[in-house]
Amino acid sequence: MSMAGNLRKVTGLDRVGGLRKVARLARRRRRVDLSHPARSPLGSSVVNCVAYEEGSRLPLGGDLVDTVSRVRKNGEGFVWLGLHEPTDQEFAGIAELFDLHPLAVEDAIEAHQRPKVERYGETLFAVFKSVCYVEHEELTATSEVVNTGEIMVFVGQDFVITVRHGRHGSLGPLREELEADPHQLTKGPSAVLHAVADHVVDEYLNVIDSVQADIEQVETDVFAENGARADPGRIYQLKRELLELKRAVVPLGRPLLDLADRPMRVVEPEIQAYFRDVSDHLMRATEQIAGFDELLNSILQAHLAQVTVAQNEDMRKITAWAAIVAVPTMVCGVYGMNFDHMPELHWKYGYGMVIGVISVACLALYRGFRRNGWL
Repeated sequence: MSMAGNLRKVTGLDRVGGLRKVARLARRRRRVDLSHPARSPLGSSVVNCVAYEEGSRLPLGGDLVDTVSRVRKNGEGFVWLGLHEPTDQEFAGIAELFDLHPLAVEDAIEAHQRPKVERYGETLFAVFKSVCYVEHEELTATSEVVNTGEIMVFVGQDFVITVRHGRHGSLGPLREELEADPHQLTKGPSAVLHAVADHVVDEYLNVIDSVQADIEQVETDVFAENGARADPGRIYQLKRELLELKRAVVPLGRPLLDLADRPMRVVEPEIQAYFRDVSDHLMRATEQIAGFDELLNSILQAHLAQVTVAQNEDMRKITAWAAIVAVPTMVCGVYGMNFDHMPELHWKYGYGMVIGVISVACLALYRGFRRNGWL
């Protein structure tokens, strides 16, 4: 029976009805690594389980316990176990087999952790925030731009356990890339940790490029001829989504520096140089996010200034027309009073003269306001 089919011995999957039938299906498949839907055909949180030795993938055989025992007996190679949103019951046997610290196990199951790197005895526990760009035809005040998840990695001398939360960030393509580079896999579990960190940071840069396109579109709309009518809700939405991206990217800086500079038994010194490269990429992403935040602030201020200017222009126009209308209103108000003795009240040409005076006065005011840019 394949290793994947026998994971029930560790995870307690024997309690799941119909597992034998599903396990036979798993034996016919060389690799199980699904991203959507996230659950594997085994009906559990197990996505994949592979053993490597000298950079090559070992044929599946025996259960997980036997495979781990064989790897430890030979003193070479390691096991890579991939999980997706495991439950307490599913993770209990795995935690006992690999002697994982309860605090790290709790963090891996509950998720919602800040990016970090912690050492528990001989095991390294790392948390990464994964991100993906949500495609949309048009950015609105309610559009979701950035979606986040989490990837937890347990690294020991002879094992790597990846725990993924969220419906994106599949590590299947990453596994295939590593298997295509056996030389890198010979460096052990720390090579997988570096690959995961590099994969996560590369996704940061891809998402940042997509967010930049949205920011440029908003900037174009704001500085267009009718920019004062642009929806400010889109700017606020971008700032909210950028804040979510910032929470994923910025806290990872210190953990990557630790992986690059601090000696750790489970991290090969040769791999630490690779972490420095990942740290440089992360610094670039952090700087871009900070720049986007400042740019959005400037766009928002410019938009508010445009709205204020537009309101002032409207008020000037209203004031100018009110002044023009005030002339006939005043004259008509005077001659509308019911007095018997008023100048020119019974004059034959009085009506025409009043209309002419009103017209000339209104025209003079109109030209004056036009000359001063009020109309």
